[in-house]
Order: sequence, then structure tokens, then C-alpha cells
Amino acid sequence: MDNAKCRYQYSGRYCCTAIINGWKACSEGITGPLDDRERDKGMNYTGVNHLAMVTGNMEDTVRFWRDLLGMRLIAGLGRPGYRQYFFEITDRDAIAFFEWSGVEKGPDRDHGTPVEGPAIFDHVALGVQDDEALWELKDRLEAADIWVSEIVDHGFIHSLYSFDPNNIPIEFSAPVDGVDLRRQPRMADAMPTPAAEEGPEPRPQNWPPVKRPTSVDERRIYQGEGQHLFASGDDDNRHPV
Repeated sequence: MDNAKCRYQYSGRYCCTAIINGWKACSEGITGPLDDRERDKGMNYTGVNHLAMVTGNMEDTVRFWRDLLGMRLIAGLGRPGYRQYFFEITDRDAIAFFEWSGVEKGPDRDHGTPVEGPAIFDHVALGVQDDEALWELKDRLEAADIWVSEIVDHGFIHSLYSFDPNNIPIEFSAPVDGVDLRRQPRMADAMPTPAAEEGPEPRPQNWPPVKRPTSVDERRIYQGEGQHLFASGDDDNRHPV
């Protein structure tokens, strides 16, 4: 088969669609490697630094995320009419909450339920180490009289579902032994979008190239919210959380 019929690309190689049908790893039918110009060198992402959510009640939010789920409160910003607190998920990932007056809880809606009209968010999924952690979370939530689902087997993860005090849908997910979608991507969509049909690897050639990178002399970093966490002085608001 020629490359024109080998649209799927996996691990830097062209693979014939007749062979890999739906992103199955290409074990045969390989016709040649991607050109170096087509292979993305990769950005140095380290994770999700933080998700920024919204609450109208920071007290209840701290009690849930820090005291019930066990996430450290690692930073807090605030002034009249505004707060922003950060909770540690891992040593690289966090979830933050803005508190603004007048904010109401989100509507009652289950995870993954279709919506119409403006929408940008469905639920937060937090990874845990194993099934034992899921059972511990289920016990904690039930003891706190908070609704929590049964554990669900999705094939590639086991999941538990609940809601925080702001009605934010939360999923807790544990890995399934022997399944790693990062090492072996899969596509089960019967009608994938044209972009998805190109395979899992980034294709930066679909965007205009950088013609003039910002030089070192031109680089500027401007002050933003949070500088006063590290300001000197005796202000009582500047204390470790």
C-alpha cells in the first residue's frame, strides 16, 4: 500500500488504515517513518499546573478539598470581595478556587450529561493510585453523608463519581493493570473527525511556523497577582497557610 492510503500515524510511522482500523497499534503494514519536518519535537509540559474553579463559599470548599479529600492548602490570596486558594493534587498539579460574592452553586447535572447552549466544562477527573484508594474515598464520602456512586469499570480506568459543595462533578479514577493509553493509544469512534484520523501524534505542520522567535533581549515578565505572597514586612496577611 502507498502512503496515500496510510493515513494513521503511530509512534512516528505511517500505518495502513486497513491494518490498524481505529488506532490499533501498528504491528505490520508499516510503509516508512515520518519526515523529521513532520515530527513534533514536543513541548516540555509537566502537567496541569492548576485548574481554576469558582465558589461562593470558600469555607465549605476548604473543608471538602483539604479536610475530606486530603489536599494541602498551599496558597491563599485575598482582599475584600475576592479570594483565590490553591489545593495540592500532586507535587506538580493543583486545583484553585476563586471566591466571588454572588456566586451560586452549579446546576444539578450528572457527569457526561449532554447540554445545549453555551458550555465549556463537564467534570474534573482526579487520578488515584489504585482501587484501594477508590474504596477509601468512597468510605470517606459516605461517612460524610455525601452522595457517591458505585465503582465503574471503563475498561481503561475504574472510576468513582461524586460532587463537591459547589456542585462541581468530580471523578476519581484508578488505572487498570496492563492498560496504558499513553503507550498504546486507541480510537473507537466509528466516525472520527478528519483531524483525529491523522493519528495520535501532534502535527505542527498544520499551523504556521514560528518565523522569528522572541530573542532573549526582548523577553519581559510582568508582575501579576500573587507577588505579595512573598513580599517582606509584618503584614498579618502574609503568613504560611
